[in-house]
Amino acid sequence: MTIAVGEKLPDVKLVKATADGIDAVQSAAYFAGKRIAVFSVPGAFTPTCSAKHLPGFVEKADAIRAKGVDEIVCTAVNDPFVMKAWGAASGSADVTMLADGNGDFAKALGLTMDGTGFGLGIRGQRFAMIVNDGTVEQLHVEAPGDFNVSSAEYVLEHL
Repeated sequence: MTIAVGEKLPDVKLVKATADGIDAVQSAAYFAGKRIAVFSVPGAFTPTCSAKHLPGFVEKADAIRAKGVDEIVCTAVNDPFVMKAWGAASGSADVTMLADGNGDFAKALGLTMDGTGFGLGIRGQRFAMIVNDGTVEQLHVEAPGDFNVSSAEYVLEHL
């Protein structure tokens, strides 16, 4: 079952790569007390994700924060080292990269997709949401193959 507006995020482990190594965080604690724009991509370094999705949030970061968002987070079913490298390659100091290496977050949200036909395995769907103190305030899930409602521009228009 897919998470819905008004529901609390599931409490699962996500991983952030830092200069000092990897830092495991629990989603319940991480999202508590903050308003966070979260977007999920099927994979780091993949075409739409690298050409449009992440760059849009990097470009619109100041405008999104000006609308009352404390942090912008990108998740993907990738390991934390890939997420760190992708963030560095994309100039995304304004976007926190949280790895969902085992897909536990995507599964708990009910937002997985089957990319086995492309050699990707089970991944997170492309979506964006606004999470306020751990509760989903807005949820924008893309139709398969689309890139519209999870874009930085769309999120910004709906803040």
